[in-house]
Amino acid sequence: QVQLVESGGGSVQPGGSLRPSCAAVGFSLDVYSIGWFRQAPGKERGGVSCISSNDGITYYSDSVKGRFTISKDRFRNTAYLQMNSLKPDDTAVYYCAKYKSARIEYRGQGIQVTVSA
Repeated sequence: QVQLVESGGGSVQPGGSLRPSCAAVGFSLDVYSIGWFRQAPGKERGGVSCISSNDGITYYSDSVKGRFTISKDRFRNTAYLQMNSLKPDDTAVYYCAKYKSARIEYRGQGIQVTVSA
């Protein structure tokens, strides 16, 4: 059974950092790409970052480039999103997603990230 178990959300002040994780269950990150997207109230869903399965090529949206870093641990079959220099505009529910053929095939339950003073 496929599961994506997310953790590591929370509330921080502007400029702070968080490092959410996403443990993949039932499939291998060596076979499927994994990534994160986010959705804030009243806004459309937007892709944040993803990392490919075999060669580890990464993608970042312009809004997070230079501040966020995606990585994965092959032995733990877990992906991480290091989020630095957080801004209030980063406030959203963040979802971990399993990709197949560049499309979201499955997503996690979501974690809340709140950035405010």
